[in-house]
Amino acid sequence: MEQLSEERASKKPLIMLMLNMFVIMMGIGLVIPILPYYIEQFGASSIELGILIAIFSFMQFLLAPFWGRLSDRVGRKPLIAIGMFGFAIAEFIFAFATQLWMLFLSRMLAGAFGSAIMPSAMAYVSDSTSDKKRGQGMGMLGAAMALGFVFGPGIGGWLAEINLATPFLFAGIAASLAGLFSLFLLPESLSTEQRSQNTIKQKEPKQNQFAEMGKAIKSPIGFWLILVFVMSFALANFQAIFGIYALHQFNYSPSQVGTIMVFVGIVGAVAQGVLVGRLTRKFGDDKVVLAALLVGGVGFILMSLAFDFTTVLLTTCFFFLGNSILRPALNTTLSRLADGQQGMVMGLNNSFMSLGNVVGALIAGVLFEVNIQLPYGLGAVTLLMAFMITIYWLHKKNREAVI
Repeated sequence: MEQLSEERASKKPLIMLMLNMFVIMMGIGLVIPILPYYIEQFGASSIELGILIAIFSFMQFLLAPFWGRLSDRVGRKPLIAIGMFGFAIAEFIFAFATQLWMLFLSRMLAGAFGSAIMPSAMAYVSDSTSDKKRGQGMGMLGAAMALGFVFGPGIGGWLAEINLATPFLFAGIAASLAGLFSLFLLPESLSTEQRSQNTIKQKEPKQNQFAEMGKAIKSPIGFWLILVFVMSFALANFQAIFGIYALHQFNYSPSQVGTIMVFVGIVGAVAQGVLVGRLTRKFGDDKVVLAALLVGGVGFILMSLAFDFTTVLLTTCFFFLGNSILRPALNTTLSRLADGQQGMVMGLNNSFMSLGNVVGALIAGVLFEVNIQLPYGLGAVTLLMAFMITIYWLHKKNREAVI
């Protein structure tokens, strides 16, 4: 009976973390159907629209490691609460913006403070779970993120019928409430002793962002961080052009694209919330990563061969299944190798992920102008090459371990 009570108590923080991640991803997702119409009020062009979309990931890229290191020193709870309140302020600025620069300020703040939440939440899970349960915890966070990103566009489109600013007011209020819950109800996962030890470890001189990433690549976690970049780069080749691809290739309407994205999101949420933990416990992180890379690469090929709504839906879900399993599997592996620096490692994780999002989306947009199939082709080649290189790297690592 006592053990059951402890298990319930341990689930409460995870539920709160999932709520926070859902709110953040919902806030990100609801922008998608509204932003093109919103910026017309300010006389902005597609160039400004592209920058507004890219600046969020770029701010995450710049600041996620900083927030990660800070959470190792001061704890996870303060960073999660600060991130939620900062994200709320960004949404309110967007809702009440009267000039174009305010939109840019809002997106910068949303990216900056949003990047404090993800590494802190992942580090929280790492602090409070055993190796055996960590994959399941990361999978649950991933499921909340997937659901938030799926329902975000739907919520945004529905609320925009009232007023274009209404979705951002809703997201700001939701983030404020989540911040309050985190501040008053979420227990701290990092002990005072561990925070002091982490502060001592971080006394070495600071390096710039790219120097830190270069140093991290040469460390034991370097290969896995490269895979994070590859994963995000490939996914961006899908996400950045899927809507316009569906329009040009199949003449789909926004509602048809939205239906596909809902199904895709549900598949991703189920995969991350149910499958990941079981697969990593049964087969281990390495084999799960390999299988996910292979499924993702084959999924890109299958998507390019789809010929009607049913095949588009099935092949897209198949592709997303691989990606949805890959993300938490990589997160689990990185957390296992973090050696007490969970926040810093998850911050680096977010930086590589954000950089992959930015680079992948930019390249996909250029390739689409050349040939609409090229982004999918590049995504397939990227993931299948990563699959083969990972096989070689794991074989080499295991052979060296035996020697």
